[in-house]
Amino acid sequence: RVDGNGVTGTTLDLETDLGMEDQSYPVIEIFGGLGNHHFSFSYYSADYEGSNPDADFIFNGLPFTGLINSSLEYDVYDFMYQYDLLDMENILAGFSLGLVGKVKLFDGNISVQSATLSTNQDFSVPIPMLGLNLHMGILADILEARLLVTGIGYSDGTIFDSQADISFTPFPFLDISGGYRLFAIDIDTDDLQADYNTSGPYVALTISF
Repeated sequence: RVDGNGVTGTTLDLETDLGMEDQSYPVIEIFGGLGNHHFSFSYYSADYEGSNPDADFIFNGLPFTGLINSSLEYDVYDFMYQYDLLDMENILAGFSLGLVGKVKLFDGNISVQSATLSTNQDFSVPIPMLGLNLHMGILADILEARLLVTGIGYSDGTIFDSQADISFTPFPFLDISGGYRLFAIDIDTDDLQADYNTSGPYVALTISF
């Protein structure tokens, strides 16, 4: 929902009301560490488009009816620091638990257009998060299970980000993994209210040196 000009907007469903469909997108991540300290940065860009031939709603203070075309575009920058609370990687198959601090920056735009009206709303939301990162060895340094959970709750909303995967390391410098990721955000800030989540399976290839 986007309010504007003192007018409360209509709460819209991205799929039902705006006709946006599921999309998949690549994520790029770089990481490094020294001792118990680990740093990582990831980035991805999402781009959704949709249309509704018979819409009727208020967005950013304007009434939209009839055929409506819309788009949602955003970039996500993810900065993460981890400190190892417990490291037993050298015992049996290995086990470690890390305390995680993360800042996730959303920067994007949502636009709506009819035959006679058009408007858009920019947004830029930095989100600090805390969580835990768990690694459990299954077969020495070859097969490993991983779980990363971060989130935050405050007066204007909640944010939750988690991913779980199984990784296979056929060579010391090559890691192949697959798992599932869920990100959910429910915020109400300024003129924008968003209750939004993305989730789905993923595969990853990691090269280290």
